[in-house]
Formats: sequence, structure tokens, C-alpha cells
Amino acid sequence: MSDQVISIIALVLIFAIATFSSVHLGVLAIVAAFIVGTTVVDESTDDIFSGFPGDLFVVLVGVTLLFGIAKSNGTVDWLVNAAVKAVRGRIALIPWVMFLVTAVLTAVGAVTPAAVGIVAPIGLGFAASYGISPVLMGLFIANGASAGGFSPIGVFGSITNNVVERNDLPGNPALLFTASFLFNVGLCVIIFLIFGGRQLLGRIATSGGDGGDAGMKGKGDAAEAADEPLRLDLPRALTLLGLLSLVAGALFFDLDVGLMALTITVVLSLVAPQSAKGAVDRCAWSTVLLVCGIVTYVSQMERIGTIDYLGERVADIQAPLLGALLICLIGAVVSAFASTTGMLGALIPLAVPFLLTGQVGAVGLITALAISASVVDASPFSTSGALITANTPADQRDLVFRRLMTWGLGIAVVGPLVTWCLFVVPGSL
Repeated sequence: MSDQVISIIALVLIFAIATFSSVHLGVLAIVAAFIVGTTVVDESTDDIFSGFPGDLFVVLVGVTLLFGIAKSNGTVDWLVNAAVKAVRGRIALIPWVMFLVTAVLTAVGAVTPAAVGIVAPIGLGFAASYGISPVLMGLFIANGASAGGFSPIGVFGSITNNVVERNDLPGNPALLFTASFLFNVGLCVIIFLIFGGRQLLGRIATSGGDGGDAGMKGKGDAAEAADEPLRLDLPRALTLLGLLSLVAGALFFDLDVGLMALTITVVLSLVAPQSAKGAVDRCAWSTVLLVCGIVTYVSQMERIGTIDYLGERVADIQAPLLGALLICLIGAVVSAFASTTGMLGALIPLAVPFLLTGQVGAVGLITALAISASVVDASPFSTSGALITANTPADQRDLVFRRLMTWGLGIAVVGPLVTWCLFVVPGSL
């Protein structure tokens, strides 16, 4: 058995073990790099660590630290309250507000589980109060997280763009973000029509809810928190200014996102130390470890020629478009049961040799693959879907679980087909 085949088997085992056990995926990947490196390909410790993505580590730590400060000093709560008040009681607009709030959170650097974990209790509290389908609200929140995640400073976007840059592929961060955002908006229009959104049109929320006794059920702290007045004090204003500066620096001045985020974090910590208290503890260390671990192992696969080996096998498929579709389908199906961040770090490098043949447009396939792997996050087997299910009232939880499972598995098939048609096929004609 060749070294390349062994490394592929190890990659499959990494995802399988992480899916069916509590072992962390990033830790598994680093251990796999150690085992394969020392027993199969005779690599030194320095060789193994050479694949650790220090630049990506700084990006992930920087943006999640900054988001931790934004959560700690109430900037996130201020944004949620301002967005909800903006709809002036129009119930049909509340799911869209939750979509936008979640998108903004992930767009400025919040990891998807953190953003969904913050917005889901609020959104599903409103859903219970005003007779909105929890499936509709949950899908809007999950898709909002995916929509914003591919911004140039979002976690998904940072991972994807970093992998593209590291492999000398042509990239288009603006197109990736725009395409993902619009695709998720389109999905939410369909979700709105399927899961009872039309019945919400014209309804206005009242202080006592809009659904009688049922409408009051589950209102709890989430709805009350949305009514709590929050003022834009100095720490929150500075945090908003810092977030805007981060976006401007990344988009218009090509400054390093991670170093900028850390700089803003230091400034905020000096100016308003209370707001930065505990920010390090809120950093998404689990996601940082996951992504860096996967990239470390994939870098080893690149060194021993596995990426070239797989690329040649895919390139041997006489129909390049079919090969591109298979890559997107694999990304979507696996991501529905495993980590989207891990899949983005692993699948794009695996597609590099196939892309270098020039038979399929790199920008189009990367865009299709990224969207396919992220729109399945509402699956109840993923973190986002699990958070939505957990925050649903107990009497509706089983129904929501089944609906999210059906939706997640369905979109794992339909999503790649649609993105393939939209982004891959036109660039190959």
C-alpha cells in the first residue's frame, strides 16, 4: 500500500472517529500527522510542525478575540436590539432581522456556533411568542451564519481564501462573499414560502404576543431581553469603530486581518479594560485547534504527494464537469455530519491538482464547493442545527429535529447541483 493511500485512509478515519466519538477533530489531525509522519514517511518533528499554519492561527485568534470583546461589552446585544426595533413590530420581518444579525456577527469574525448560539435563543423566543414556525426561524439563523461567514474577515472566508492563497490558485474573495450571501438569501426566500412565512405577512406584534395563550408560550427572557434598552456608550462605540476599521483595512488596504484584529483588541483593552475582561476565555480555541490541526495534516499530505495523487485520479475522469460535481457532493454530504471548517481546510487542497489542469475554472469550483459545504449547517447533526434544536420549546423539538434532518440531507444533494450549475458550468463552456 502506497504512502498516499495510507494518508487518505488516515484522513477518512480522522473524520469518522471525530463524528462518532467525543475526540476533538483538530487533535486527531495533529496526532495523525505525528503517527503517519514518524511511522510511514519518516518525517522529523520539524517537518511535521512546518505545516502548522501560523498565519491562519493569528487570523482566527485575532477575530475571535475581537468578537469576544464585542460580546462582553454589550456591542452584540446593542446590534440585536437595534435591528429588532427597526422592524417596528412587523412579525414577517423578524426572521429576516435574525438572518441579518447572524450574518453580521459571522461577517465580522464570530465563529458560526458562537453566532448561532447567541441569536438562536433570541430568535426562537420570538418565534414562540408570535407564532412563527421554529423551523423557519432556525433555518434563517443557520443560513444567516453561512451567508456572513465568507466575508474576507469571516472565519469561513479566512480559511478558504488562505487555502487558495497558500496553493497559488486564483481567488476572488469579493465574489465568494457575494455569491454565498445571495445564495443564502435565495434559500431563505424559499424557506419563507415553504414554512409558513406568507401567513405572517401583515401581522403586527403587540406587547402581549400575537398568538393568544400559545403566542405567549416560551416568551421568557429572550423577548424581554430584546426590549431592554441599551445605549451606545463609549466602549460599544469604540468596538463598532474597530470592527468597521477591520473591514476597511481588509477590503481597501489589503492589511493582514489577524494582525489588525489583534491590534484593535489591544487598543480596546487599553481604552476600556473592563470590556476586555475575560475575552481570551471567550476566544474560539476549539475552532482554532480544529482548523490548524486539519491544515497541519493536509500540509503533510501535500509534502508526501497525496494531493497530486488524488488530483491525478480526479483528472483521469474523462468528464471534468462530473469530477467537479463529485467534489461538491462529497463536501456537502460529509459537512452535514462533520465540521464545515474542517472540510473547507481539507477539500480545497485535495481539489488543487484537478484545478491546475485548467479544465474547470478555479474560482467557480471553489465558490461552489464553499457554498455546498456550508449551506448544510442547519442539519441537526451539525453544531448549528443542534443549537437550533436545543433552543426549540420541548413540545416541538422532535418535529424540528425531523424537519431539519430532512432539509439538511435534501440540501446536501440539491445544493451542490445548483452551485455546480451556477458557478462551475458557465466557467467551463
